[in-house]
Amino acid sequence: MGADAAGRLELVIDALLPQTQCRRCGFDGCLPYATALARGETELNRCPPGGPHVIERLASLLGRPALPLDPACGSFSPPQVAWIDEPACIGCARCLDDCPTDAIIGARKRMHTVIAEDCSGCGLCLPSCPVDCILIIPAPGLPGQPPTAKEVADRARRYRRLYDRRRARRGDDETQAN
Repeated sequence: MGADAAGRLELVIDALLPQTQCRRCGFDGCLPYATALARGETELNRCPPGGPHVIERLASLLGRPALPLDPACGSFSPPQVAWIDEPACIGCARCLDDCPTDAIIGARKRMHTVIAEDCSGCGLCLPSCPVDCILIIPAPGLPGQPPTAKEVADRARRYRRLYDRRRARRGDDETQAN
């Protein structure tokens, strides 16, 4: 496969992923995982947020057998979001840099909160909190069952826009992660 075809394939694969940027697959985000998939360097069952639905779509696209979700990457669950116990928050602001969608707002020495609609539920904010005041909870306003393909795609597009906007604001270059 030529470089152009591989580049197009990685973008098609990336568009199928839920864009949580959670890193549970072992890569630094959805696009690096898509790149590795396009190159045949990893398995297609490493995306817990996408679950069986994404695995099936990747298998169909890549002409490979669908595999059960790799348990080393975690388990599938319906959409989730971070929630901050605001009275317990000490305003350290460590969580702000870890959020790939800028869903956490606040200032140093002030309490923080999560914009649930913008939160992908990646959980990257959890380890940075020194007082463990951040929890991952079911996404409010969504049904408790797995979302439809359209709902996954709609949420993924939103998360990707937020992630790209954050990268542009910070001057990040995702190609350096590949």
